[in-house]
Amino acid sequence: MAMWNPWRGCKKCSDGCLHCYIHKGDAKRGIDTSEIVKTKDFYKPTEKLKNGNYKIKSGTVYMCFSTDFLIEEADEWRNECWSMIKERQDCTFLFLTKRIERFADCIPDDWGDGYENVVVCCTVENQKNADKRLALFESLPVKHKCITAQPLLEKIHIEPYLDNIELVVVGGESDKSARPLDYVWVIDIREQCIRKNVSFEFRQCGTHFVKDGKEYKLQTKDLCSQARKAGIDFQAHR
Repeated sequence: MAMWNPWRGCKKCSDGCLHCYIHKGDAKRGIDTSEIVKTKDFYKPTEKLKNGNYKIKSGTVYMCFSTDFLIEEADEWRNECWSMIKERQDCTFLFLTKRIERFADCIPDDWGDGYENVVVCCTVENQKNADKRLALFESLPVKHKCITAQPLLEKIHIEPYLDNIELVVVGGESDKSARPLDYVWVIDIREQCIRKNVSFEFRQCGTHFVKDGKEYKLQTKDLCSQARKAGIDFQAHR
């Protein structure tokens, strides 16, 4: 999967941001995360090699790994990004956002009922934000919708919001002070997805992982592999 970060920097805006790895990494390098700046990769999707081929090959492009595509400070740059996304119909552009309430103000004039090559993942971490964001998300004109419950901080009920959702991803928090992830919460969301025939992926355990009432402390490098070993991913039947 190719990466495209047209700008970098972000601001904490949600309960899930407490131990954000982007802020932690920047702090170690003496970088001010709250400063939102364009990167040298801004035009990456449309840059070409000497032979005329695009530098980014056809396929999925993961956007804004170190920021939020809908962040306010990037409003003046976003239309150029939409133009590049529209040009690269051979790519599927995927981004996560904790600012879904800004979506309607951030789409291009020709958005209509959505671009076919854009996947929008709405991030939630607790019931309060699930109810707030997903109630809005379900009404938005997006062709491909996903939900990311990471870091999952409590048991949440999202089944009423799963119509027209293609995938739900669940994961825990990675930090020495991470809030615990209980496996019971993970299984509960999985069962909701199965009932609604929505694909489910257990992306990573938490540093503090609770299973069968016992808490385990896991190494960051093992969080994803341990989640895969659970073997609980579910592929929806289409």
